[in-house]
Amino acid sequence: MPHRFARSAAAREGARLRTEEVADWLAERRAAHSFRVDRIPFERLDGWSFREDGGDLAHHSGRFFTVEGLRVTSTAGPVREWQQPIINQPEVGILGIVVKEFDGVLHLLMQAKMEPGNRNLLQLSPTVQATRSNYTRAHRGSGVRYVEYFTDRSRGRVLADALQSEHGSWFFRKSNRNMIVEAHGEVPEHPDFRWLTLGQIGALLRRDNLVNMDARTVLSCAPFPDPDGVALHSATELLSWFTAERARHDLTAERVPLGRVAGWRRGPWSIDHEAGRYFSVVAVSVRAGSREVSGWSQPLFEPHGLGVTAFLTRRIGGTPHLLAHARVEGGFADTVELGPTVQYTPENHAHLPVPPPFLRTVLEAGRSRVRYEAVHSEEGGRFLNAESRYLFVEAGEAEAPLQAPPGYVWVTPYQLSRLVRHNHYLNVQARTLLSCLTSGAVRL
Repeated sequence: MPHRFARSAAAREGARLRTEEVADWLAERRAAHSFRVDRIPFERLDGWSFREDGGDLAHHSGRFFTVEGLRVTSTAGPVREWQQPIINQPEVGILGIVVKEFDGVLHLLMQAKMEPGNRNLLQLSPTVQATRSNYTRAHRGSGVRYVEYFTDRSRGRVLADALQSEHGSWFFRKSNRNMIVEAHGEVPEHPDFRWLTLGQIGALLRRDNLVNMDARTVLSCAPFPDPDGVALHSATELLSWFTAERARHDLTAERVPLGRVAGWRRGPWSIDHEAGRYFSVVAVSVRAGSREVSGWSQPLFEPHGLGVTAFLTRRIGGTPHLLAHARVEGGFADTVELGPTVQYTPENHAHLPVPPPFLRTVLEAGRSRVRYEAVHSEEGGRFLNAESRYLFVEAGEAEAPLQAPPGYVWVTPYQLSRLVRHNHYLNVQARTLLSCLTSGAVRL
């Protein structure tokens, strides 16, 4: 199976749609539907309100999600205690891609999907991207197209299936089922969907804001061939190090009423941090002709500033390695997950006396050392204009020593690919960068 995906990653053109035609197809789908997103004050939210018993922002049906408060104490990082709004959405959604061979090459069925938080609204998404509320039709809208391939095992062969976290800084213990299924028989076609090779998607990942976050996390689960290189640390050593990282960190994350979160202020249009940092909670009204429901309103989290997310990379014994970081985030189900070397919004740390580790190394890297760079949107269904600059940056011994500092470890891409087959090892930012490797968007 890894070699079938490798052949697909090597195929830069597909049997059904040329890579150069994808942008025109997306533009055509954008023109075929009516899309509009407007900011509104909280009082104009339809079906949403602040609860009288604590101020949580919730839907009257009790479904979808709530915006609550979180109080966190941690033994990691320069800030050891804080409070913040958090999204609580306990249901497990499905993020899935259907694959099928054409002319002997695996193709992936990708969707042109509108999400209200994306700056350009329409991006390439998985075949299915649906919460349980969506595919059980709690919104009373139309059904989710192709969801049967992920809920009915007779429809196809499961190639990947694991629970993966969402953003641990903004979600409280949220997981989605990430799946890849090879379809049996013919798959009905639809104008909003197209078959692409993994290599075509890799080429598109080199462009800004084209492949959405949910597609990237599923793509990271594609089997990665073993390059026959020698890793600095064996699989047992890596798992032991990771277990020790989880054991040595103490983190307490306690949900509290949104109306009593310290350091945050609620106005008619937004909830903001008193220092103007981090993010705001805002409200929008949405019109979308291609979604299961054509119109709705909802809260969104709007980050302040462009994130910087990067793996430092170097060859060790001739084998490419990445410097991974044991990340502690308040919303993780298991306290620690492996993240990239750098995962910060610089503006949020400018007031601290010492910059985060390796941030300057990434920001000051010369062009010759940057192996990959693109701006990608984060989860557009819950976050407004949330974007990060994703990079792979070559480093030497002076910038990234072989003896990694505490909390960091050198791993190979193949080792990360093995870990992502299991639940809650890699965070969503690390999975985005891994998708760039599995798809061939970058070669180290």
